[in-house]
Amino acid sequence: MKIATYNVNGVNGRLPVLLRWLEETQPDVVCLQELKAPQEKFPEQAILDAGYNAIWHGQKSWNGVAILSRNLPIQELKRGLPGDPEDEHSRYIEALVNGVVIGCLYLPNGNPAPGPKFDYKLSWFERLITHASGLLAKDIPVILTGDYNVIPTEIDVYKPERWLEDALFRPETRIAFKTLVDQGWTDAIRKLHPHEKVYTFYDYFRNAYGRDAGLRIDHFLLSPKIDKRLIAAGVDRNVRGWEKTSDHCPVWIELTDE
Repeated sequence: MKIATYNVNGVNGRLPVLLRWLEETQPDVVCLQELKAPQEKFPEQAILDAGYNAIWHGQKSWNGVAILSRNLPIQELKRGLPGDPEDEHSRYIEALVNGVVIGCLYLPNGNPAPGPKFDYKLSWFERLITHASGLLAKDIPVILTGDYNVIPTEIDVYKPERWLEDALFRPETRIAFKTLVDQGWTDAIRKLHPHEKVYTFYDYFRNAYGRDAGLRIDHFLLSPKIDKRLIAAGVDRNVRGWEKTSDHCPVWIELTDE
C-alpha cells in the first residue's frame, strides 16, 4: 500500500497539478492539506473521475484537509482535533482505510513568534500529543501524516542558522515534536534515510527550489503496530518544478501487506 501526503496550497487552483501527479504516481491513499476551499467547493467530481473516493473538511479561504482513497474502502472516524470545542480551524481529519487509522493534519504555522499565533500552534500541538497518546493506547495500526510545520533538526533545513527565531524551528516547537515522537512513533523518512538531506518544501522566493534550499516539514509518523511494514519512503521533488505548483512536494511511504 502506497500512502502519500501533499500540501496542495489550494486544491482548486492547483487541481491540474494534483490530477497530473495522481495519474503519474497512483498512490492508494492521499492526505491533502491546505485545501483553501469551503466544504461545498471541494472538487469531488474531478477526484472521483481520477479514480479516488474522498472525505474532506473544508474551510473558506484557509486550511482544509482531505483523505483520498483508490480502490479501498474509507470510513471517516473523526473531523477536527479533540480538546478545544471552540477551535473552528479545519486542520484534522481521521479515517479507517484498509485496516489502518490515518490521521491527516495541518499543524498551525505559528508565525510571528512569539505571539498569539505561536501560542495557538503550541496549544494545538498539546492537543495532538494527547490525541496521539490515546491512539497508541489502542495498540492498532496508525499513521499520523501531513504538514506539521516543524523542522525537527538541523539536518532538515538549508542553513539552519537563518531559522532560529522562526516558529517552525524554535526550541518549543522542536521539543513538542520530539515529545510526540518519543511516545513511540516512528518518523518514516528518518527511519529509511537517517542521515540524508531530505526536503519537502521550497519557498517561492529566491529560487529556493533551483538552489535546493528547502525544509523538511511534511512528516509520516507510524505507530509500533505498523512501522515494521515500512519498506520505502521518499519525496516526489520533481513535482515542485511543475508550472503553477504548490510550494510543497508530495511525500510518500510504501507498506507491505499485513
